[in-house]
Amino acid sequence: MELSMSGGALRTFSRCVTCLARIGSDLVFQAYPDKLELHTLNSSRSAFASVSLTRDFFDHFHLPADAYADAAPSSTPLQCSVLLKSVLAVLRTPTSAIDRLNASLPNPQASKLEFVIHCVSGRKKTHRISCSAESDVQTLALDRNGFPSRLAIRPRDLTRLLSNFQSSLQELTVIATEPAARLPGVDDGTGGKAVELLSYIDPTKDDYDSRLHTQLWIDPAEEFLEYEHAGDPVDVTFGVKELKAFLTFCEGCEVDILLFYQKAGEPVLLAPRFGFDDGSSSNFDVTLVLATMLVSQLNDGSVPQQPPTSAHHAEEPRAAAAAPSPVPENVSNHTRIWSELSANF
Repeated sequence: MELSMSGGALRTFSRCVTCLARIGSDLVFQAYPDKLELHTLNSSRSAFASVSLTRDFFDHFHLPADAYADAAPSSTPLQCSVLLKSVLAVLRTPTSAIDRLNASLPNPQASKLEFVIHCVSGRKKTHRISCSAESDVQTLALDRNGFPSRLAIRPRDLTRLLSNFQSSLQELTVIATEPAARLPGVDDGTGGKAVELLSYIDPTKDDYDSRLHTQLWIDPAEEFLEYEHAGDPVDVTFGVKELKAFLTFCEGCEVDILLFYQKAGEPVLLAPRFGFDDGSSSNFDVTLVLATMLVSQLNDGSVPQQPPTSAHHAEEPRAAAAAPSPVPENVSNHTRIWSELSANF
């Protein structure tokens, strides 16, 4: 395998590797005649990330016919596994100082993956990274059309919504309902707000972070670029760390985020949204698959409910210390925020 990249492709490749490094520790290269795929899996096996780069992504891409030996090229790729931190070390040189980057793997039995950096200054740096004998990362393919629900959001809007939660939050729950499911004529303060984001509270932990409940009621028409959901309410709870890594990648590439989901216990899939098309015209694609909690939070009594909005109830004394958090100026009026401390001090 031989490949070369420069300019915008090199910057995108660097962002891809950085994103994958925030998710897993091993990077698997799989080379096909028409594309190169990069895969990683986190240590808890709850997040799988994949990057697909077509031949057109590279300045030069060559895969010898004998690289597949006797295997069918369409089914058995040329594969090697390396440590992500080693690839990050190669990309430590600023992309603005790189004229082009070459990578090569002579054959499937090669023990090292070679990177050659040709700098703008004329210097040449050669890095050889040892390949692992076997990889624990398995490929995973999910059909996006198989998910009944989806939403699309701008990275900056998702960043703003997540800023309402404590920075140490590890899992986030998304509850989706039909926008038209709200009863007409009933004003409960959530009219039109068909999506809820709330912090998942681990019942086995007893610290400050586990006492702080934060919940957002969101109007999809205001916050999302797309929103599709029909039928009964569903919820999915997944890790925040990997979500933020994907968010940073999409923000750097200036693309929107697509989130596909089904129900609790089923995986969610995140992918870039390339304008108004399905990404078929793009020469790269990235997918992030996250495992979700098996137990639904919809009937969990620990989930905080929205406070009453009538004046009568607002004047009643409350047993627990609870008060609505101040809403920052940059938060839309269509997004309602509520925080609650679940313990007395």
